[in-house]
Amino acid sequence: MTHILIIDDDNELSDLLKEVLSFENFQVSTAYDGEAGLLAMSDTVDLVLLDVMMPRLNGFDTLKRLREKWSVPVLMLTAKGDEIDRVVGLELGADDYLPKPFSERELLARIRAILRRTQAPVVSEKEKLSDGFEYYDLKLFPGRLEAYCQGTLLDLTSTEFALLYYFLQRPGQVLRKEDLSLEVLGKRLSAFDRAVDMHVSNLRKKLPNWDNGKVRIKTLRGRGYLLVEGS
Repeated sequence: MTHILIIDDDNELSDLLKEVLSFENFQVSTAYDGEAGLLAMSDTVDLVLLDVMMPRLNGFDTLKRLREKWSVPVLMLTAKGDEIDRVVGLELGADDYLPKPFSERELLARIRAILRRTQAPVVSEKEKLSDGFEYYDLKLFPGRLEAYCQGTLLDLTSTEFALLYYFLQRPGQVLRKEDLSLEVLGKRLSAFDRAVDMHVSNLRKKLPNWDNGKVRIKTLRGRGYLLVEGS
């Protein structure tokens, strides 16, 4: 059973979310501030719902400390219209954000989209039989959600891994943000949505440049992104 940890100081909302998610057959734990949330974390937690505004330890500081030890997916709960909270959360390694107030249907859709990304991607029979998926000096193990560059394990979130895997399957193709949002993040791109941009930016920072100094993922303004082939 998928285990979701809710970290939110709004007791009424947390109890409501617990009821909704339990009805959908999720195992749910709750914590009402950041410090309690960190204490409640364990290897059994599959996803965290994390509020931004909390006493004792806010959502951003909680996320920083959480990322020091766990790679668990995190869905940030942000104030409606507060774009800076969303950007900061994504920069710190959140997988997605959901502005309050939100509908039960939207919450469940976001959760399921994130959980799909934490599972092993669908791979071909050839890839299943091979020892990983290679592209120049990159090697991916979809079954373990692990990626290596020049033999070094990359510290990627599940979303960053999913993005990299998607890029590597389409070398030399211009990938539109609309397609990346739908195919990788599992949601339609909306106006002022920076999630794709931030995840690509975070991924690019974790990938060393090619020997000639070129970045591996190039931004094509107004068009999308392109995986630059090795030289």
